[in-house]
Amino acid sequence: MLYLPAVMHQSPILSVAAAALLVAAAPRALDGHEVPARVAVVAYVHPDAAAPDGPVLRIALRAPLQSMRDIEIPVLENGSLDLIAVRPLLDEAARIWVAGYLTAWENGEPLGTPRVVATRIALPNDRGFDAYPSARAGFDASLLGNDVGIPWQQALLDVLLEIPISDAGARFALDPALGHLGVRTTSVLHLVLPDSGTRPLVYEGNPGRIELVPSPFGTAVRFLSEGFRHILGGIDHLLFVLCLVLPVRRVRPLVEIVTAFTVAHSLTLGAAALGFVPAALWFPPLVETAIAVSIVWLTIENVLLPAERLEQRWRMAFAFGLIHGFGFSFALGEQLQFAGGHLVAALAAFNVGVELGQLLVLAVAIPLLVLLRRHTGEARMHLVTLVGSALIAHTAWHWMTERWSAFTAYEVQFAWPTFDATFALGAMRFALLLSVALAVALAMQHILRTLRRP
Repeated sequence: MLYLPAVMHQSPILSVAAAALLVAAAPRALDGHEVPARVAVVAYVHPDAAAPDGPVLRIALRAPLQSMRDIEIPVLENGSLDLIAVRPLLDEAARIWVAGYLTAWENGEPLGTPRVVATRIALPNDRGFDAYPSARAGFDASLLGNDVGIPWQQALLDVLLEIPISDAGARFALDPALGHLGVRTTSVLHLVLPDSGTRPLVYEGNPGRIELVPSPFGTAVRFLSEGFRHILGGIDHLLFVLCLVLPVRRVRPLVEIVTAFTVAHSLTLGAAALGFVPAALWFPPLVETAIAVSIVWLTIENVLLPAERLEQRWRMAFAFGLIHGFGFSFALGEQLQFAGGHLVAALAAFNVGVELGQLLVLAVAIPLLVLLRRHTGEARMHLVTLVGSALIAHTAWHWMTERWSAFTAYEVQFAWPTFDATFALGAMRFALLLSVALAVALAMQHILRTLRRP
């Protein structure tokens, strides 16, 4: 029985205050907490034909316990996690925050919701998930007790899930939509395949539907949509194309300019996918800066050059298209891991998706420009070109300065290279790419001259 001084019995206010202090000092469970800023998820996906109850698609996953929100996490008086009291809560947390966000398919047919088979708490220095056999064996090990003091924010939750399947050799797909676990969620998903070993995938957020063994058609569909979405979401690429077509009055020069840009960025996009670009961290911000410079350059030409000259700048479109192709390659490079062995199909489909998105934008922009020209006249249309170019230049200038700052932040030290085999190989690749680009440009020039002859 708790003893309260007599003065507290005589004062209801003091009695309430004392009771509140006693409640606050007692051991308690932590209510729902905030979304973690960064979350790392490690998972293994394995179609298992030797399971006791028939073939299953087994998923072993590890995520921070603090990414399981809206659950009362029990803690001891010293602030460490109550490893015994938390056990009954883990299955429910796994069902709500993990299993409910995993969707799987077998031969194109959706499978049911994964079943939570086992859960356990792991220490932050536990290396069990370095490989699939040890991750799988960890669920058969003894559970941790309260003699192991661990802050609850450092605890890891291991989850074992199973989905009944018909055939372990079928084609499986998985959509692991676990990006909600953190503000920024990075996942390493290992595909444990019966015949081809383990294939790791590294991505941020939600990757969409992943085929465990990609087919050529599935790869083409995925990368076609990726290219289409990338060009529509790349406002800098769209502004560049708009600057190219804004002052053009005739169809033939428009076709020449768009074709030159398309051929050029397709060339460097393919070269980058095949490894013909530097792997240094400073290269992407340098390319992004050059893309912004290309937009500023075109806007200056739109203001200063006469319309006749602007309709003949397919060479400029080709030169800048080479730079934009490197920009497209950065998005493609992050996705190529999902192509499996179908690199050519992925590259071709991504490029087609980019072209389809570009054609969609032109199909909307060109009729609007033609309609505007008919109703305003050439003089006012020239004014529209000047004003539009000035507004685009203002935006591109800010991009240029911001991206240049990002590039210089790497503090690139320019020094004479070491003339060794690596340097020779890099120089040969660059010379080959430059030669191919020059040959393509000369071929385009010859073709265009032939087509222009009466």
